[in-house]
Amino acid sequence: MLSPGAQKVQDAIRALGFSHQVVELPQSTRSASEAAKAIGCKVGQIAKSLVFKGEKTSKPILIIASGANRVDEEKVEKFVLEPVKKADPDFVLQETGFVIGGIPPVGHSKKLRTFIDEDLMQHGEIWAAAGTPRAVFKLPPQDLVKMTRGEVIPVK
Repeated sequence: MLSPGAQKVQDAIRALGFSHQVVELPQSTRSASEAAKAIGCKVGQIAKSLVFKGEKTSKPILIIASGANRVDEEKVEKFVLEPVKKADPDFVLQETGFVIGGIPPVGHSKKLRTFIDEDLMQHGEIWAAAGTPRAVFKLPPQDLVKMTRGEVIPVK
């Protein structure tokens, strides 16, 4: 039985027509390094969901980055066409319905413009957060693009 947050993500995955299975682990997957250790994969295979905020429009922007990379805000700004800053926890919860440390790529309370780190595309499988700091799901990066309708860009 999944926790409510993880179940919400599982339901969203199913509603989008995918069969990927959310799992809850006994240890934390809050950070990319914790997740990679808990799963037994490379940090680069972790798809971390980060929420940024447009400084002019206040619109939320979801960046799904490889756990090995730090997001270069200036690179993202070229695609968003406005300055961006990392969103605060209250904004993240309000826009996604999830807390930092468990933000999934799908199942948000609002539609988010989504960008996906091109480096995730080099892996056969990746792991994404699934609504709680202990829940994850495995998928091919091509499915991440399909389910989020995200634009693949360089983010580092």
